[in-house]
Amino acid sequence: MSVNLFEKTILVVEDDERCWYLLRDVIEFANGRTIWADSGLKAIEILKSNQAIALVLMDMQLPFMNGINTTKKIKEIYPRLPIIAQTAFSDPAFLQDCISAGCINYVLKPIDIGELEKKIEKILH
Repeated sequence: MSVNLFEKTILVVEDDERCWYLLRDVIEFANGRTIWADSGLKAIEILKSNQAIALVLMDMQLPFMNGINTTKKIKEIYPRLPIIAQTAFSDPAFLQDCISAGCINYVLKPIDIGELEKKIEKILH
């Protein structure tokens, strides 16, 4: 990652362990810190106990409570916290639903690391 995320903590909400490891490695390579939540409910619990989180990477296909509903609940509590959706669905209507729910941007899976870097840099710097 060309951006330096020194002292930035990113919450990765992802139920696929392989995706989590990829995102963790990318963020930590850029000197960032990561916290993993494998569900929307866990993400909300983590946010309530950790005020240092600067950004959320939100998977949209989560068990029990999907990413759109999780984003809406997070935005009710933390309206200024930036959230980037991560999804395999490229349907424009679905992507608009992500933005309407409160996501500031989105990345499509499989994730283009360069694109993700640019979006994170734009939001955090």
